[in-house]
Amino acid sequence: MADQHTSPVNEEREADELARKALKAASAAQDAPAGSSDELKTSDDLAQSLNYLQNVIERNATELERIEHEMKEKRESLQSVMENDTELGEAEAMAEVATTKLKERRMQLQNNPQVSTLRVQLKEMSDQKKEVEETLSNHLINYFQITQSTSFDTSDGDQWDFSVKAKVKARKK
Repeated sequence: MADQHTSPVNEEREADELARKALKAASAAQDAPAGSSDELKTSDDLAQSLNYLQNVIERNATELERIEHEMKEKRESLQSVMENDTELGEAEAMAEVATTKLKERRMQLQNNPQVSTLRVQLKEMSDQKKEVEETLSNHLINYFQITQSTSFDTSDGDQWDFSVKAKVKARKK
């Protein structure tokens, strides 16, 4: 059995080797004739391998518990440091005041007549844009159906490309 200072990698290798030996011993026990001395030796080897494997598992489980407990203590210490730092508390309070001021200023601007006017104008322009896009799309589809071309000539002699897209709408119920 490994001593208490064996590395986790070595313990893992040792546990793997013990598991292989236990499987080999179990397989050999099935193949040995009943009541033979080979069967007894194989059975003893299996029991010893399983015992070693259980010890390795127990050590690893205990080590895992220890590490988890230590991690919990470290997290609590870290949280305590953060909670008890006066500079951090002051900075958080200042940030809260600044956030409140920011929200108040936004509300004041939202109520400003100039902002309201700009919002209304943007909404009207957005609606106008959608109408023009829809009209243009219909004309381009008609143009494509007639010419089978995905470009059109401009008045200054250039060509302007476009794409034709199909879109499935929701079913009518």
